Amino acid sequence: MDFTTLRYTVENGVATITLNRPDVYNALNDEITYELQDALKAVAKDAAARVVVLTGAGKAFCSGQDLKASAATPNRSFQESLHKRYNPIIRAMRQLPKPIVCRLNGVAAGAGCSLALACDVIVAAEDAVLTEVFINIGLVPDSGSSYFLPRLVGMARAFELCTLGSKVSAKDAAAWGLLNRAVPADQLDAAVKIYTDYYATAPTKAIGLIKKMLQKSATATLDDMLEYEAYCQEIAGATADHKEGVQAFLEKRKPAFAGK
Repeated sequence: MDFTTLRYTVENGVATITLNRPDVYNALNDEITYELQDALKAVAKDAAARVVVLTGAGKAFCSGQDLKASAATPNRSFQESLHKRYNPIIRAMRQLPKPIVCRLNGVAAGAGCSLALACDVIVAAEDAVLTEVFINIGLVPDSGSSYFLPRLVGMARAFELCTLGSKVSAKDAAAWGLLNRAVPADQLDAAVKIYTDYYATAPTKAIGLIKKMLQKSATATLDDMLEYEAYCQEIAGATADHKEGVQAFLEKRKPAFAGK
């Protein structure tokens, strides 16, 4: 697909979406947020894409809202902007029945931090940082940060990060459970590839169901989840990948999952 502010490729089961405004640290203006919505719709429909990598071009992952762009419309509605531009992105990421790996190559600030936290797996370069900078301009966290942070690091630390606008190093973020792995910058691609190689050949339908189950568990009771597990297991049990997995076990070979 052709985009102006993104790069979008699909190769060997891996769809890579690269935020491509490196001259402004991949800041989010109207165009890039709408193109990101379109890219997520495309990957949802593409059976060849079994795992998604989200990353940024240049030195940054994403510096958040483009304040120069927003200054051009000083009377804009923040609520309308979130409903039209940001919230659809976060919903699409969380509803996508495929794993999303964040390749955190640099700073993730404000809504850029929210984008990273909305991914299923975060692999970061050790010199990357995450920061909830909203407070520095008198705003509150948005794009899902108020949802993700307390679930990942607890209420006290989430409050501190949001109210102080603290910068968190990738190493600290990994220790706190904010991300999965922090590696030297020159090992970032190799670390991401470990995940994509696995997910590109894994039982995609089952992984999509697992993603839905874990999200539902955040607000569900045990009885709710027992029922939902039974419902999802019925679906998973009817997939071609389940049949292939059982056959491979019986034949003592590695399964060849097709994502179906």
